[in-house]
Amino acid sequence: MRLKRIPGVVVVLLACLLNAAAQQKPNVILIYVDDLGYGDLGCYGARQIQTPHVDALAQKGMRFTNAHSTSATCTPSRYALMTGEYPWRDRGHNILPGDAPLIVPVDKITLPGVFKRAGYKTGIVGKWHLGLGETTQKNWNEVVRPGPNETGFDYSFIFPATADRVPTVFMENGKVVGLPGDDTIEVNYRTKIGDEPTGKEHPELLKLQASAGHNATIVNGIGRIGFMKGGKQARWTDEELAPTFLTKAQQFIDDHKNGPFFLYYAINDIHVPRMPATMFKGRSTMGYRGDAILEMDWVVGEITKQLRQSGIEKNTVIIFSSDNGPVLDDGYADEAEQKVGSHRPAGPLRGWKTSIYEGGTRVPFIVYWPGKVKPGTSDALVSQMDLLTSFASYLKVPVKKGEAPDAENHIKALMGTDPRGRTVLVEEGYNDLAIVKEGWKYIPASKKRPEQLFNLSRDLPEKKEVSKQYPQKVKELREALDAASENRR
Repeated sequence: MRLKRIPGVVVVLLACLLNAAAQQKPNVILIYVDDLGYGDLGCYGARQIQTPHVDALAQKGMRFTNAHSTSATCTPSRYALMTGEYPWRDRGHNILPGDAPLIVPVDKITLPGVFKRAGYKTGIVGKWHLGLGETTQKNWNEVVRPGPNETGFDYSFIFPATADRVPTVFMENGKVVGLPGDDTIEVNYRTKIGDEPTGKEHPELLKLQASAGHNATIVNGIGRIGFMKGGKQARWTDEELAPTFLTKAQQFIDDHKNGPFFLYYAINDIHVPRMPATMFKGRSTMGYRGDAILEMDWVVGEITKQLRQSGIEKNTVIIFSSDNGPVLDDGYADEAEQKVGSHRPAGPLRGWKTSIYEGGTRVPFIVYWPGKVKPGTSDALVSQMDLLTSFASYLKVPVKKGEAPDAENHIKALMGTDPRGRTVLVEEGYNDLAIVKEGWKYIPASKKRPEQLFNLSRDLPEKKEVSKQYPQKVKELREALDAASENRR
């Protein structure tokens, strides 16, 4: 039987229809900022700093006023985001050193794993800080596994921990970038190795002085946490971090614009050491911290511009948030405290990074999806940890029993159609827990304070402690917290 030749126009039409069918699944970009406070953006009330690009997302999307990271510090929040599990269930899931082993399980579903199972190409660009390899002893001159690629990402371009911790190198798909074979990297977080100068021994070599700690190996004129030897050609300079991560994020988007794709864009700004690209230095009135916020806003604008020019903006969800609350002096003398002026990084909230009060975990959270998410403001209680199960539900990806045990499906809240969201959320400060339920917040007693109760619906700044007036509410929430936190490893 002789087959008839299909006209070229029909082939093109079929290809377009297939591409359109594939694109029914939206691209998703999660922009995850570091140490950005609830009050650090114009759309959340800032007046001393201008963030027009993020503000545009908020104006055209859904801005959440009661959204939370699970924790007031970085590693725990990122762990919960990836796994759908409260990080405090395992006492080892705290702020990690740069040589820590991987803490994200490779045999359970993860946030990128949800998208991968749904047929997405998945990528991470930016800060990782969830450990690498199986032990603290790693051969940094070989591919280091397991890491992001073993937890659900097809592509990864990261630095291992934080910018103030060694090793200060880029890693692409587990391999240190730009490292000659004869330049061996060694890392130690206990004792000095090698003969390189440290910030403690030679403060005269520093272009950014430390205010506390951060006085070990000097890289790019800045003292770090931990000691590093070798890898000199591979070490990055702080000023190139934002432009480099932006370039890699744009490249990933361009490579997969025919989609669908999921990009976890974990921006380094505005974590210390704050050393923005030279074109941003001095552009704000608030020193390097303010300059870093402007740099962060710029990269967001570059990403949104790329989506428009590529013609995929309407089929791309952008989720913008921060890993925890703000901090001014975080170990470097960068004049963040002296130049903050009338700016309130946490807005009306009490507390900062590491704090058990709302300023520690209540963070900016914006969902932008043209034509799908109507512009507005939502007071729904949402947690970043719920992104895993929410998108699993939306994409019809099954989650096995025991996986993502603390995450809930709140896709309707994220889309702006459910005004309530969660009923209960456990918040984590630095080695501290609290519980929020239906507008009430209970903080148990510690060595430094008695137990506390706040009515957040009436007292968002947590100024009026009311445990004596509502003993039954204290009892109810104390028992709820005890029940929620009983399964700790």
